[in-house]
Amino acid sequence: MMGRAISGWMRGRFSVCATGVFMALVVAGCNGTDPVRRSPTPQPRPAPVAYVPSENSLAMAKYYVSVQRSLLTQGLLRVDGGGADVPFTGMMLARNFMRIAFYNEYSTSGGLYVARESAVHMSRWPNGVRLSMHFGASVPEDIRNKDRGFTARYASRLGRVTGHPISLAQNGNFRVYVLDEDERRAMGPELRRVVPGISSTTVNAVINMPRDTYCVVFTGDSMGSGRLQQAVAVIRAEHPDLMRKACYHEEIAQGLGLSNDSPQARPSIFNDDEEFGLLTTHDEMLLRILYDPRLRPGMSAAEARPIVTQIAAELTGSGAV
Repeated sequence: MMGRAISGWMRGRFSVCATGVFMALVVAGCNGTDPVRRSPTPQPRPAPVAYVPSENSLAMAKYYVSVQRSLLTQGLLRVDGGGADVPFTGMMLARNFMRIAFYNEYSTSGGLYVARESAVHMSRWPNGVRLSMHFGASVPEDIRNKDRGFTARYASRLGRVTGHPISLAQNGNFRVYVLDEDERRAMGPELRRVVPGISSTTVNAVINMPRDTYCVVFTGDSMGSGRLQQAVAVIRAEHPDLMRKACYHEEIAQGLGLSNDSPQARPSIFNDDEEFGLLTTHDEMLLRILYDPRLRPGMSAAEARPIVTQIAAELTGSGAV
């Protein structure tokens, strides 16, 4: 499983006299009688201190490089979107949607999240989704720029697929954090700042994320109505490029309302087998179903099933049975 679904002010004041197009910033007063006032000599800014990752973070980075290499050697983390070798019918698509959209992947038990499905009503965003990227000091500027571009293109794709407004923003309602091991373990105060009322269980799930959880997302629906209002995803900065991109694809898609995984979903990123690393044609259809106007947030599985079956048949052209 790739992831989880849980103008500045200038100091000092200036006296300015202007005659025609000439402006003097340091003068003896407009009538020439005041004493000269000189600005203080600006002090050079200290050179930025290069971030030095801890031994723990370096070890994690080495580990995830080996994980990616192993997955690729096995023919996993495919980026082709699926093809003739992985056909699926309308019936299969509808079945997969019902499993992925109407169950949560994790439940709480004893103050912890455990891998146990629980039935839920359908969730999606009623208003626009504004993705914002938040990088820790551990992430070099070149990777930040590259990942912003990658995520902006992905947001555009998701918007076309769903027909829903999804874009990159400076300070969004869907925040994506890219942090190394030490930064993530120290982000409790930040989580409590951006998500007032967040439970200790959720905070602990993020800061104590086990090594075999590559990334995580959690969504907010304060009224319990299925209308999502906020989401936070956390991606490990130690990941090599493909695993990091895979986390962006899965966690952002899950944060739109597809909160579960299914071993039967194929070709799909919503499957623990890691066969596909990036969003597939099958997954695009799942998102189209989720944001189809014939469905609405808060619907039960029983209410939605006949509508989902019809939409899946229309999308695949293969019939629902």
